[in-house]
Amino acid sequence: MALVLAPEPPITDWLIELDTQIQRSPAFFQGRPVVVDLSALPMRKQDLTALIEDLQRRDIRLIGIEGADPAWLGSEAWGLPPMMTGSRPAGLIEIPDGAPAAAAPAEPPPAASLLLDRPVRSGQSVIFPEGDVTVVGSVASGAEIIAGGSIHIYGTLRGRAIAGSNGNGQARIFCRKLEAELLAIDGLYKTADDMEPKLRGKTVQAWLDGDVMIMAALD
Repeated sequence: MALVLAPEPPITDWLIELDTQIQRSPAFFQGRPVVVDLSALPMRKQDLTALIEDLQRRDIRLIGIEGADPAWLGSEAWGLPPMMTGSRPAGLIEIPDGAPAAAAPAEPPPAASLLLDRPVRSGQSVIFPEGDVTVVGSVASGAEIIAGGSIHIYGTLRGRAIAGSNGNGQARIFCRKLEAELLAIDGLYKTADDMEPKLRGKTVQAWLDGDVMIMAALD
């Protein structure tokens, strides 16, 4: 579902190397969801806060943290991305040398969409950066939908829904019944703890108003 950045000590040297890679390929991280894996770093919570700020200054969109002290669970209350566990590696990605930023087309291409006519089971990941994703069914806990456009769930959303993954701030998330673990649009997210209790179990849509995610019932 996401790229993983795994900082190594000394962190100052690692950030310098990261800056070098970003200079080589400025568009590589653009719109990509990123998880930071801290398993190689002995650090305190205040050190983590400084590292997250360093990454955010580089326009890296963080959706979660792995390998941190379990006592830091609930750290989103401190303004940090949520803790994640149980992810599965999908292989290493090399940042290409000198890959230029993609030029905006003169006219936007027709919107693409993906239709799934069955439920998405726990552990499954659906990634469709080209456009909208529609699920005629439910999304189980531990499952995830990542779309470049909007996400439509005609069932219960118990897992994670990440819309606008390519930097589309106009994307929206719709679900028939909200029981989600995480909602994200264009890098802004809400975990289950951040969602209003009155919206649980309701038909809900989510969208962005500037830098704020708005959620409202459709019933």
